[in-house]
Amino acid sequence: MARRAYPLSKVYGLLEPGPVLLLTTAHRGRANVMTMSWHTMMEFEPPLVGCVVSGRDFSFAALKATRQCVLNIPTAELKAQVVDCGNSSGRRVDKFQAFGLTPLPATVVAAPLIAECYANLECRVADTRLVNRYNFFVLEVLQAWLDPACKDPRTLHHRGRGAFMVAGETIRLASKMK
Repeated sequence: MARRAYPLSKVYGLLEPGPVLLLTTAHRGRANVMTMSWHTMMEFEPPLVGCVVSGRDFSFAALKATRQCVLNIPTAELKAQVVDCGNSSGRRVDKFQAFGLTPLPATVVAAPLIAECYANLECRVADTRLVNRYNFFVLEVLQAWLDPACKDPRTLHHRGRGAFMVAGETIRLASKMK
């Protein structure tokens, strides 16, 4: 089989890490929403999630200062809001109001949940050792919420440069993991 070189700038789309998230923060009386796709599971119990938040993002300062956030998992039905949140800055826009998202109070952190998302993970920053060098936060999930009415969530997966994939068919294979 013939191979050809692939641009390094497109590698991200090959390794796409998981569903696009809407990260919410609250700082100095202001809640914000940020679209995020650079994250990875790091541990099962307690659940640890590693994520990159650009130092240029409005949410970076809030996350660094408060050390808490909510990872909200939208379905494909929220694709317009996901893109709109990713293409605007919380410095200038109240994204909840502008894009029709409903903030709900969290139980453990100050950042709000997004009512329209099928799952919400309340998190605290557990490790900041890689923040200064790579903008990489390690989050511990403290409380998880799921909408029981959403039986088959079709999540969005970022492939890079405006291309998204929607989660498809679920298959079950033999597993020894419990």
